[in-house]
Amino acid sequence: MRIAIGADHGGYALKEKIKSADSVNQWIDVGSFNQESSNYAEFAQLVAQKVQSHEADFGIVICRSGIGVSIAANRYKGIYAALCFNKPIAISARSHNNANVLCIAADYTSFEEAQEMIHLFLSTAFEAGGRHETRVKSIDPENQL
Repeated sequence: MRIAIGADHGGYALKEKIKSADSVNQWIDVGSFNQESSNYAEFAQLVAQKVQSHEADFGIVICRSGIGVSIAANRYKGIYAALCFNKPIAISARSHNNANVLCIAADYTSFEEAQEMIHLFLSTAFEAGGRHETRVKSIDPENQL
């Protein structure tokens, strides 16, 4: 699977651990590439664009709280970015909301928790054809699920 991943300085260390621990997925790293102060919105935009263009199947964005990257990524058409903070929420984000970008709060999420959420997020299918599809389509009626 092709995963676009990006983080600001606050999420850099977690991003690097995630990538180094997973040799199964193809990582498209859009930065940051060090811990110097950086703008979370820039990396959320780059990840969103990779998912929009289908260069990546899914995206992951990380900042200290996860909130900034979530807000920034959701500005892009066809992007459903979900800030997840535990395993059930990661499953629900995919199965109920068809999220395609996982947002992680580096300050509040351990590496182990992040790994578990990523695995569940990537392996959970959207429950298409029912009430969840109707609700997601109401957000963006032009988007083809």
